[in-house]
Amino acid sequence: MKKFIAEFIGTFWLVLGGCGSAVLAAGFPELGIGFVGVSLAFGLTVVTMAYAIGHISGCHLNPAVTIGVWIGGRFKGKDVLPYIGAQVMGGIAGAAILFLIASGRSDFVLGGFASNGFGEHSPGGYSMSSALITEVAMTFFFLFVILGSTYTKAPRGFAGLAIGLCLTLIHLISIPITNTSVNPARSTSQALFVGDWAMDQLWLFWLAPVVGAILAGLVYKAISPEATDKL
Repeated sequence: MKKFIAEFIGTFWLVLGGCGSAVLAAGFPELGIGFVGVSLAFGLTVVTMAYAIGHISGCHLNPAVTIGVWIGGRFKGKDVLPYIGAQVMGGIAGAAILFLIASGRSDFVLGGFASNGFGEHSPGGYSMSSALITEVAMTFFFLFVILGSTYTKAPRGFAGLAIGLCLTLIHLISIPITNTSVNPARSTSQALFVGDWAMDQLWLFWLAPVVGAILAGLVYKAISPEATDKL
């Protein structure tokens, strides 16, 4: 149960910190943090939680990560669904706290609420196919870095930093395309509050990250067959 609580808290922090930076701090003229700031915020949530709960749960914070490390031979299958449940609930809790904070403004408008989208709901107007390719590719490399940096022969103590920086880079690339998901729990948490189009498009932000994660797990396992240590 400790592992599941850790995943709940960690995903709560990822959504509150990452999506919170987009909703609360990115839109101020001249003073706003913009895409770079939001990218750093997501990366920092992972770095901080990697060192806080990595030794408890592995700090997945993401259903795609859980599935990817399972496919890669680093995680027990019996824990996959409980981990995903804890991550989704943690994400929803983080979004709920963010909503309570954001709605404290007299001129509050829910808007996109940092939801992921494509077509007219893509920040840059990118198509569904662009979004699908981006999310598969970005999640593939995210899992590849996770599996590589946590391998027993990798430099010790730096995995959290490598993974957090990778997530920052992923956001720098893909915020204009999809608002960056690579994490179905993060996408679900925001879409539940927006409803409407966000719920209609949510399927892509489950399908694409899971496909990317599975591919990464298979590829990394193939090139590093002895990497069987449990996260």
